[in-house]
Amino acid sequence: MSTTIEMPKLSDTMSVGTVVKWHKKVGDKVVNGDTLAEIETDKATMELENFDDGTILRILVEEGAEAPIGSPLAIVGEEGESTEEVEETDTTSHEDQTIEKNVPPVPTDITPEGQEEVKNPPPAPPENQGDTEEPKKITTDTKGADEPRILVSPLAKKIAKEQNLNLANIKGSGPGGRIVKKDILTREDETKIDKSNDQQSVSTWQSSGATTTDGLLVSKSVKVSGMRSIIAKRLSESKSTIPHFYLQKEINASPLKLARAAINENSESRSNQSGIDGFNKISINDLILKACSETIKWHPEINTSWTEDEILFHPNVNLSFGVAVEGGLLTPVIRHSELLSLEEISLQAKSLIAKARNKKLLPEAMSDSTFTVTNLGMYGIDFFSGIINPPNAAILSVGSSSPKAVIGKNGDIIQGETMILGLSCDHRLVDGAIAASFLQSLAKNLEEPICMLM
Repeated sequence: MSTTIEMPKLSDTMSVGTVVKWHKKVGDKVVNGDTLAEIETDKATMELENFDDGTILRILVEEGAEAPIGSPLAIVGEEGESTEEVEETDTTSHEDQTIEKNVPPVPTDITPEGQEEVKNPPPAPPENQGDTEEPKKITTDTKGADEPRILVSPLAKKIAKEQNLNLANIKGSGPGGRIVKKDILTREDETKIDKSNDQQSVSTWQSSGATTTDGLLVSKSVKVSGMRSIIAKRLSESKSTIPHFYLQKEINASPLKLARAAINENSESRSNQSGIDGFNKISINDLILKACSETIKWHPEINTSWTEDEILFHPNVNLSFGVAVEGGLLTPVIRHSELLSLEEISLQAKSLIAKARNKKLLPEAMSDSTFTVTNLGMYGIDFFSGIINPPNAAILSVGSSSPKAVIGKNGDIIQGETMILGLSCDHRLVDGAIAASFLQSLAKNLEEPICMLM
């Protein structure tokens, strides 16, 4: 018996999903655990897992198309099995749910005869206006004031839309004259809708080197992805509604690099002595995450959120950090990071980065952040100011380290490396003195890493 693969609800805020890519095609055999497709939500792009053994009999939503939660995406069953009944049943059920949610309110002014009383009827449209524009959308199982009801199954409606067919010219053979799939497939040629006028002004991008007749380059139009859309919305809201202010501090990065080298050398030595292959290498970013976790404990105002009526002081540090992925940026969260060792923070960070880049990061792994770190040092950026990640009170931006003369412990000028830290703060929650104190403490932990690791 065939099974319908439906659009799953992958996050609390998700209402629709986009099929980014199908990993299987019609006719492919699949087993439990196979990845069927990549689904883009409002937060991330995730893999759609298969739970039934069988063959892909039908793909109902093409790549790049959106589908609401619960709508059918594909059908899995035995090879050669008919899918028509399943398609009609599943799509009809989903459409009925959609229609039910959008039923207009029942009018309260009803005459005794059961007719709605129109107190101010609109003027009648003038006659002989020529051809009217073809409706762009045909509503299933609906009836206008002066036009007949069109009964059509969702699958038939979908095929008609793809083939530009006029449903008003198709006779239905289903119950009550309902138009079904076979009616569409046996339609007459006159059902075609002439859309030539609608397409005259449409410019189609042919290739990256496409040009017009006069030799000018054609602009490329790319549909905004769900991830890009939500990033744009949230950062626009952050920048326009949160009163940002910015601090920066240059630190001596040499002790941090020396500490990292010593920690990794010691870990490698212990690994070799125990006969274990491989060991977890600590990165500079791991040390920065650890330093933030330790410093925030002594500056609770940094670990707050604004709610208009009150300020929330969070009991734990849920530390998020930026991870660049194809098409956008994700911010996975290390929960209760103030309770974790450097090794534990490093391992969790590596795991979250791998999941983010392999499209296996669940939405809950990006929720409840209380402070964010964004690092562009690996790209050679000396300094930048981050946009606050709501509902955080601040975000730390980390630049690259660069050679520079620094003052040694004995007051001597020596060759060293420096790094610039930037702190963007919400002035509703954090005042300048508090932010400066936090940044000063953070610099001390990074310039004397032994203190925070003891």
